[in-house]
Amino acid sequence: MIIPLLSHHVKSLGASPTAAGIVGSTYGVLQLFSSTIVGSWSDVVGRRYSLLTCLLLSAFGYGLLGLSTSIALFVLARIPVGLFKHSLSICRALLSDLVTETERPLVMGRFNAASSVGFILGPVVGGYLTEHEGGFYTSSFICAAIFLLNAGLVWMLPWSETLNHRMDANANSNSSSAKDCTLLNNTHNCSDGNHHHHQRNALPTLANGSAKAPRWRWVQGDVSFLQPVWRQLSSMGKQIRMVAGSDMWDVFLVRLLMAVAIMLYYSNFSLAMEERFALKPKLTGYLISYSSTLGALAGCLVGPVTHLYGNKISALLLHSTVLTCTLIFLYATAPNVWQVLLTSTFFAISTTIGRTCITDLELRRGGAQASGTLIGAGQSVTAVGRVLAPLLSGLAQEVSPCGPPSLGVVLALAAVGLLLLRIPKWDSKGPKQ
Repeated sequence: MIIPLLSHHVKSLGASPTAAGIVGSTYGVLQLFSSTIVGSWSDVVGRRYSLLTCLLLSAFGYGLLGLSTSIALFVLARIPVGLFKHSLSICRALLSDLVTETERPLVMGRFNAASSVGFILGPVVGGYLTEHEGGFYTSSFICAAIFLLNAGLVWMLPWSETLNHRMDANANSNSSSAKDCTLLNNTHNCSDGNHHHHQRNALPTLANGSAKAPRWRWVQGDVSFLQPVWRQLSSMGKQIRMVAGSDMWDVFLVRLLMAVAIMLYYSNFSLAMEERFALKPKLTGYLISYSSTLGALAGCLVGPVTHLYGNKISALLLHSTVLTCTLIFLYATAPNVWQVLLTSTFFAISTTIGRTCITDLELRRGGAQASGTLIGAGQSVTAVGRVLAPLLSGLAQEVSPCGPPSLGVVLALAAVGLLLLRIPKWDSKGPKQ
């Protein structure tokens, strides 16, 4: 609802185009540094409290945005949103806690489909409200209300022990040995790790054999939400150091290359359609909406496609990356609008499957016990792509309207080459739990 309206509003406050660009980048920069930290914090204190905190502070930020009558207040309002609007990432981490590895692509695909619907409907609602007086402020307050409603749902709905292998702050001396079997260590070499891994989704059973609903608890992570801040920071630092020192550079590099390639595809789409095919902005908007709708629907295909591949995520990621690279090339060399329409159709499907696969692969390679940190790190990598893509797009457009997608083809080919080199090593090592 808010994203399409931000630039117009900050300019209406008297900001120059350069100042508006700097102000607009504040959110992206904050997301870049906060994604991993908040994700790690959710591993430490549990999903419920981290999700509640992010929702409430995001609601505060949007409420403040609804009161912004100056540039200074506008920038101030973007700070809590940039730092704490990670509800989607925490929900993905929560889903990875609740389901088995086999079920995860199916559930993640459906979750991405649901969130994509929001990105389709949001701009429509925001655009409608903008046509009325004070529409931006109304949109901001509605966003704040939605975040508050979500916080209320998080507080009211029952919460389970999502992961039995998470250790309490008050755990006994066995906790130290169990923690040694967490992120990026093979639990098959540790008896405690094996026990927790096999029991992570087990529910107590009743006499009749039916599953018994788990009792909910207030401490889900390694450290209680009420523990001193220094202890929480210490646990977060340990999680982040484990990810930073892991052998996952290849997975994150593939994510970065494909993120930039996809952003280059979309970067000057409207302008390129007008210059190459004299397509009016209105028709281009319909084409983008069509592609976005297909992307949302494609989320429901991830589960069946993964099953078709025998749950071989690395192979599915390779094939979706090859398809994405091919489609970007066909778009860059398209002789008419119909070929662009065809490429947009399959591009939405391939990118949706690819995004789900790379997230699932990160969790498989890194281990589900630090899912929040891993997903947060992945979002930070994507944020780097958001910083690089506009710069690269501007340079490529100096050469040709087809320059950005052509550069995207090169980056996607680099991702394909990296996958071809690394997948045999991933398969030989096997996934880490």
